[in-house]
Amino acid sequence: MSDTRRRVKVYTLNEDRQWDDRGTGHVSSKGISLLVRAESDGSLLLESKISPNTAYQKQQDTLIVWSEAENYDLALSFQEKAGCDEIWEKICQVQGKDPALEITQDPIDESEEDRLEEIADLVTSVLSSPIRREKLALALMSEGYIKKLLGLFQVCEDLDNREGLHHLYEIVRGVLFLNKAALFEVMFSDDCIMDVVGCLEYDPALVQPKRHREFLTKTAKFKEVIPITDSELRQKIHQTYRVQYIQDIILPTPSVFEENFLSTLTSFIFFNKVEIVSMLQEDEKFLTEVFAQLTDEATEDSKRRELVNFFKEFCAFSQTLQPQNRDAFFKTLANLGILPALEIVMGMDDLQVRAAATDIFSYLVEFSPSMVREFVMQEPQQTDDDVLLINVVIKQMICDSDPELGGAVQLMGLLRTLIDPENMLAPTNKTEKTEFLSFFYKYCMHVLTAPLLANTAHDKNSKGELNFALIWSFITFYLC
Repeated sequence: MSDTRRRVKVYTLNEDRQWDDRGTGHVSSKGISLLVRAESDGSLLLESKISPNTAYQKQQDTLIVWSEAENYDLALSFQEKAGCDEIWEKICQVQGKDPALEITQDPIDESEEDRLEEIADLVTSVLSSPIRREKLALALMSEGYIKKLLGLFQVCEDLDNREGLHHLYEIVRGVLFLNKAALFEVMFSDDCIMDVVGCLEYDPALVQPKRHREFLTKTAKFKEVIPITDSELRQKIHQTYRVQYIQDIILPTPSVFEENFLSTLTSFIFFNKVEIVSMLQEDEKFLTEVFAQLTDEATEDSKRRELVNFFKEFCAFSQTLQPQNRDAFFKTLANLGILPALEIVMGMDDLQVRAAATDIFSYLVEFSPSMVREFVMQEPQQTDDDVLLINVVIKQMICDSDPELGGAVQLMGLLRTLIDPENMLAPTNKTEKTEFLSFFYKYCMHVLTAPLLANTAHDKNSKGELNFALIWSFITFYLC
C-alpha cells in the first residue's frame, strides 16, 4: 500500500481521563509505522509503530483508538471516512486481521482491569447501530472473548474491585443486548452461566449487590418427581430455569428502545422449552411412571401434589410447540391415560391438587373438546354416574367454597365449552352434537340440577345458601 496523507487530529488521554488535542496534521503509513506531520509547519506530531499485539479500535467511522503503553492512550480523529478506512486497512494488514472488524485484538487481558471502563463504553456505544452490533458480536465470537471476560470477573470479585465489577455489569448486559444466539450458547453453558449471573449482580445503581447466585444454588431446589436419567435433559431443564430467571428477575424491564434487543433471548428460552417437552414426550417409561404414582392410592399427598404440579408445568410448556407437535403431545397424554387420572385427582380433598388438575383439564378442553367428549361418553360402560368426569367437574363447581368463586367460574367456562353445540359441528363427526347432548341429559343433568331442587324444597336463608344462589346466578349466566 502506498503512503497516503489524510487530515487528522491527534489526541492523548490525560490522567483525568479526558482527551487532550495534540494538534492537526496529515497521517501517512510508512512500512509498519504511522506518521502524523503537523499541518502548520510539517513537524512530526506522532510516530507510532503498528504492534502485532496492540488492540486497535475503529469507532464512529472516523476514529481510531489504541494504547501504546500503560496509561498512554492515543486517538486519531479523521476529517474523512475514506482516510480512516485506508489507515484502518493498513493496521489490519500488518496485524493480519479482517478490516471488517472494529477491534483487532481481544479488548482486554486479565492483567488489564483498568481498561474495563473503555470496554464498557465501547459495548454501550455500539448498541444504537445494527451494523456495529453485528461487527462487535462477530469479534467476540471469533476471539473467544466471553470466557476471558468471565475469568476477569473472578479476578475482580476476589480483589473486591467494585468499580471493575460495575463495569463488568455494563459489559455483560451490553453483550446480552447484542442479541446473538451464538453468544448465548457460550454465556449460558454450564461453565459460564453462573459467572454471567455473578456479573449481573453488580448493578451500579444498587448500594449492595444482589445475591442471585446464592438463590439459584441454595434456595431454588430442583425436584425430580420421578428420577430423570437423561443427563442432557436435566442440564437443559437447569439451563432453561436459570436463563428464564435472568430474563424475568435480573434484567431490568427494557425500555421501548431496548425491547427488540432481547428477542433472541426470548427465542432461546422458547426453543429450550420445545426441546424439553419433546424429550419428555419421547420418554414413555418416565411418563408411565408419573401416571402410575399420580393415581396410586398409596402415594403420599405431598408427592401427589408435586406430580400434578409437574403435569401442569408440562402442559404449560406445551403451549410453545407448533400446532402439529402440540397435537402429538396431547395425543400422547391421552393415550397414557391423562383423563382417567384427572378424574381421580379432581375429586380429591387437597385444594392445591384440585386447582392444578383443573388447570390441566382446561388445557385439554382448549386443545380438543371433542377428545374430552369422546372419553366421557365411553365412561358409563365402565363406572357409576357419580364418578363420571363431567359429574366430578359439576360437583366441584357447585361446591366451590371460595368467596370469590374463582374455581367455579373457571369450571363453568370449561363445562360451557363442552356442551356448546357450536363446538360440535365438525364435518367429520356430524352425530357428535346429538350423541353428546343426549349423554349429558341422561347422565349429568340430574347432578347439575339436584342441589337447586334440594334448596327449593324448603324455606331457609343462610350464608351458605346465599353463596349457593350466587353460584347458580353464574351458572345461568354462563350456561344458558
